[in-house]
Amino acid sequence: MKEISKYQRLRKKLIENSDPELARQMESYMRNKFKFYGLKTPERRKSYHDLIKLEKANKKIDWKFLDQAWVDEHREAQYFVCDYLIALEKYLKFEDIDHIFNYVKSKQWWDTIDSLIKPIGNIGLRDDRVSDLMLVWSKDDDFWGRRVAIEHQLLRKDKMNVELLNAILENNLGNSEFFINKAIGWALRDYSKTNPDWVKNFISKHHTEMATLSIKEGSKYLS
Repeated sequence: MKEISKYQRLRKKLIENSDPELARQMESYMRNKFKFYGLKTPERRKSYHDLIKLEKANKKIDWKFLDQAWVDEHREAQYFVCDYLIALEKYLKFEDIDHIFNYVKSKQWWDTIDSLIKPIGNIGLRDDRVSDLMLVWSKDDDFWGRRVAIEHQLLRKDKMNVELLNAILENNLGNSEFFINKAIGWALRDYSKTNPDWVKNFISKHHTEMATLSIKEGSKYLS
């Protein structure tokens, strides 16, 4: 008997745990942009926990497997790809970012974008070339690429490359796109927990160029 592929095993697990009614609710919440099997996050991750555990033991990224999952029409398969990359992030290298960028550029919405920033950000902590690449992405014609650049240093705290953060944010001021202005606010709010004075000064300096949303989000923890 022919052995089923890893992708087929993943799909089988997702289907086994699917909930059609929940799928309809999830599709509605995501504006009917994607189909869903219908799994809440804990159940979804539990369904492929053992599969990711086996992949960790292999100590390498199986891009063929991930590409198969990414083209699945159900959103949970893309969530699997994001969870896989986060779980195996220590095996990622700078050259892999081009492959991740293919995921950034397809099936785009905030859910996968905000997960893909994590492996990219972690590569950036190990390889300074990511900083120059994020500067390029911060001017991308596609605002989702710019959102990745803005958010990729989230949770860096004292490891923040402040000069890079400043340049990326300045490249995206005066923007009318909601998802960009929200990301600017999140980046500032997050860093304000570590360096509130820097964030205050940035907002003061660029107040007239910033969207109200960015200022509101960025000022949330400032006294």
